[in-house]
Amino acid sequence: MKKVLMCLAGLAIIACKQEPKDYATFSGKIENANSDSLFVFQSRNYKKTIKVNEDGTFSDTLKVNPGVYGIYDGKEQAFVYLKNDADIKLSVDAENFRETIKYEGKDVENSNFLVEKARFESGLIDLEALKNLDSLGFEKKLESLKSEMMAFYDKNKNIDSSIIATSKSQINPMLMSLKRYVGESIKLRSQLPKGSESPSFKDYENYAGGTTSLEELKGKYVYIDVWATWCAPCKVEIPSLKKLDEDYKDKNITFVSISIDDARAHKGSMENANEAWKAMVADKELTGVQLFAPNGWQSDFIKDYKINGIPRFILIDPEGKIVTPDAPRPSDEQLRTLLDTLNI
Repeated sequence: MKKVLMCLAGLAIIACKQEPKDYATFSGKIENANSDSLFVFQSRNYKKTIKVNEDGTFSDTLKVNPGVYGIYDGKEQAFVYLKNDADIKLSVDAENFRETIKYEGKDVENSNFLVEKARFESGLIDLEALKNLDSLGFEKKLESLKSEMMAFYDKNKNIDSSIIATSKSQINPMLMSLKRYVGESIKLRSQLPKGSESPSFKDYENYAGGTTSLEELKGKYVYIDVWATWCAPCKVEIPSLKKLDEDYKDKNITFVSISIDDARAHKGSMENANEAWKAMVADKELTGVQLFAPNGWQSDFIKDYKINGIPRFILIDPEGKIVTPDAPRPSDEQLRTLLDTLNI
């Protein structure tokens, strides 16, 4: 009788055992949320929008194929590893996204590796430090970066092999892209070295009225933003540039923005280009000295600084000498470090 009861109990346990779910549960809380929704995607294969409540909480179920998925909150992006039967809880403060994101729950090891990977890679590359190397030093640094990344991926033995394989396959393309970008900057700094006389511009139209020449700005450091109204990365920098202008208003520096809007981008008309520039200066309430290059990309100052992509930022000292022909962006904290080092 006792054996019979034990068998029946065993069968009951087996019968009550929960079958694996054919979906993943994804929930969590976002402090200081950037929007009322969270977008989950995997290239063109999968897209789903999850509602974020007023208190930052969200919860949904997703039928997925195992793999890495992007999540986007309207401003910041991260990655999560999803598979059916997973129960993943996200917590993050959107004001400090990368530093605070964390996954808890069932099957979160791969997701937390993706967080660790993003932090590792972002802390690995110091663009300004790389730009200050000579060509030989830069080549050695690229080899070192590759070794560091390989070692990081190899030490994570318990992570899904497809994630590790994909990460390793991305190393060479990433380093080649870095080589092209930084290589151009190293070349530029050799062509326009620190301490050399800066190329100049004369009588550029000033939004505030009249014209302005670089010669008139001597006596202060000059930080120049070369941009255009159609340039999305340029517009991303606007809030940071306005903040810099405000924070350094009592310092020995002038912030200058030069639009290179031209006929090609405005239906063949320089008049249209000029009107578009004026409209955006007004609409975005741009601060600092707002100038318009008379010949767009073909303006001598633009060609002399070998500008073939924007935004480009330039820093010139009070004597009209080049500090750097490829300065950090306004959103980069290294710019403030550089300015403070110069005791502006």
